[in-house]
Amino acid sequence: MSATPRLLATETEDDLRAAVRSLLTAGCVPGRVLSRAESGTPYDRELWKTLTASMGLAGLLVPEADGGQGASHREAAVVVEELGRAVAPVPYLTGAVVTPAALLALPDRSAEASALLTEVAAGTTVAVLALPLTTASGDPLPEVTSADGALHGSVRSVADAAGADVLLVAADCGLYAVPAGAPGVTVTPLTALDLTRPLAAVHLDGVRGTLLAPAADALAAVRAGLLAGAGLLASEQLGLAEWCLTETVRHLKDRHQFNRPLGSFQALKHRLAQLWLDVAGVRPAATAAADRLAAGEGGPAEAELAVAVAQVYASPVAVRAAEEALQLHGGIGMTWEHPVHLYLKRAKGDAVAYGGAGRHGEVVARLAELPAP
Repeated sequence: MSATPRLLATETEDDLRAAVRSLLTAGCVPGRVLSRAESGTPYDRELWKTLTASMGLAGLLVPEADGGQGASHREAAVVVEELGRAVAPVPYLTGAVVTPAALLALPDRSAEASALLTEVAAGTTVAVLALPLTTASGDPLPEVTSADGALHGSVRSVADAAGADVLLVAADCGLYAVPAGAPGVTVTPLTALDLTRPLAAVHLDGVRGTLLAPAADALAAVRAGLLAGAGLLASEQLGLAEWCLTETVRHLKDRHQFNRPLGSFQALKHRLAQLWLDVAGVRPAATAAADRLAAGEGGPAEAELAVAVAQVYASPVAVRAAEEALQLHGGIGMTWEHPVHLYLKRAKGDAVAYGGAGRHGEVVARLAELPAP
């Protein structure tokens, strides 16, 4: 076993958190998120440009030699947490976490893969894995076949595919980069519960793509990307759960009934106290997952266990925090104009993303007894 994970935030992480939160507080207010979710273009491209071009956050996981910031999963987790707190409609988790992690996991990275990684780090290209959002790192991949270099197959429920420039397609003979607008590519938006993370069906009919890695390397790379996505998803769930708790406490302090603040009633105090304990427990679990992914120590099994533990705990807590926020906001919480429904839908969507708590519970049961080094 490797050293104990570092659970306290560094000064750099605190500064990064403050900068991202300040940006989102000014430029990603709930009303703006809701109006964009109702439009046909849910992505906030202006916000994405600021995050990537101005702040360089798309390249946190990418080494400086490849045009990135040379940071780690810990710093990326801070950004993901703040984006979750604002339910920001940007493809950060899929495009700036999963995709770079997959490309960096290629043992013999080709020139084409390196060029794509540089573009992803700069934020000029949004590339996403063409896999269902529910896919866990150990799941079999969709059946996309290659015949004479042409790709054929369909993949449903691909997150952020509608706004992607490049699709990373795992086929039977390797990992391909396919321009989203290439002939033979059809991206059909689907009706998704979470309006801030749209899903789409991707159909490939004789598409020509660029081979990034052979089949022997592609599967491990894809699984590394999915593992990183699941690990940092816990940070997103932490951010949205903390928003739900904070806003609910604020509402119950301000809202009066029988000449008393609603928060003064004992039954509500007990519910909030328990919710606070649950939400507080998500932070060490999410931080431990990001830390194990960043450290790369103890082998893949230790990182997989830390990610699984974080997901088993964070997923149900995020859902319960959003459900409690909806209930305790009373009538206004049931309205479309109040943003709490966006958080509930994101929490529900996150609960099944990258395997869900059930699949990760199976991983915990399998890996809880790690062998000594």
